Amino acid sequence: MIDRNEIIEVLQEYDPTDYKIGAVASHSALDVFDGAVEEGFQTYAICRSGREQTYTNYFRTKCDEDGCVIRGVVDDWVVYDSFDELLQPAEQQSLIDNNILFIPNRSFTSYCGIDAIEDDFRVPLVGSRNLLRSEERGEEQDYYWLLDKAGLPYPEKLEDPQEIDELVMVKLPHAVKKLERGFFSAATYEEYMEKSESLLAQNVITQSALDNARIERYIIGPVFNLDFFYSPIEEDLSPVELLGIDWRFETSLDGHVRLPAPQQMTLDPGQVTPEYTVCGHNSATLRESLLEEAFELAEKYVAATQKYYDPGIIGPFCLQTCVDKDLNFYIYDVAPRVGGGTNVHMSVGHPYGNTTWRIPMSTGRRLAMEIRNAIEMGKLDMIVT
Repeated sequence: MIDRNEIIEVLQEYDPTDYKIGAVASHSALDVFDGAVEEGFQTYAICRSGREQTYTNYFRTKCDEDGCVIRGVVDDWVVYDSFDELLQPAEQQSLIDNNILFIPNRSFTSYCGIDAIEDDFRVPLVGSRNLLRSEERGEEQDYYWLLDKAGLPYPEKLEDPQEIDELVMVKLPHAVKKLERGFFSAATYEEYMEKSESLLAQNVITQSALDNARIERYIIGPVFNLDFFYSPIEEDLSPVELLGIDWRFETSLDGHVRLPAPQQMTLDPGQVTPEYTVCGHNSATLRESLLEEAFELAEKYVAATQKYYDPGIIGPFCLQTCVDKDLNFYIYDVAPRVGGGTNVHMSVGHPYGNTTWRIPMSTGRRLAMEIRNAIEMGKLDMIVT
């Protein structure tokens, strides 16, 4: 792990009048860039060839004669054949020379690799570098380990598929789609075997991934992705904020649920088991009587990260939850960085973030505001790792 003091030394090379906000151009980058523009920062997109037009063309900025942005959110960019080219020393130095404060997202960790981010990526990262590894299921101290240490609720794990005696979710990566899931559900061991064999034959999953899959009891209830923010520089009010809530559109699952049950039963083997590939998001709110419990989840998570992953969570994080019939929360996933659904809040904000700050407040804007406040307070070193 790169020593935090080394990153702070790099930060001291920056021009304090010309900080820019950069991110891998994927996942939640538009929200990050939109928030940066709202707070007066220039933006820098790290793009991949073949999917750069969203950023370099359709959402590029245009300024008026006074230099004010009147359209778009992307000021400057670089295009690579693959995202991990940004790890090359010369490319990192280019980011440093451009005064880039880097915002991690899931595409960054997936395409560039946790080892390289921890040990080789010298660009100041706004957020918790050492917590990114906790998102990888199966690591010794993954987010389940952290949830357990925090005393937070999560679905019960089954050690062996032969223990399946009610509906479970089998969690493993997709064999082909790098960022996606090869999840499937089963209510019996026989169903587990039938579905896994079918998915193996379709090349949706691999045997090695299946052997290491996590099997957990299925929580029947709605999904709420709780988009929180923790500020280590807040001095007066709560450092924990609920900025918004989102939920996912998943293909082919959402197509299945639009079919009557008899029609689902007629699907061929290649269609009958839904995939859980996220293709979009929507906004949500919680009934007010559940909000305090949601904040309690966040407070416990923050405390655990500070105890076991010094300096703890910095900035945005997402607790992905289900709520059962008795209104109990269960955390089934944790993102120790910008959540994947925050684009639904960009520009317009979210009822909770807006209510807290009295202006349209998305995760991207809250990040940029934190950077702005840290600069003005002389505490930028407290939010980078």
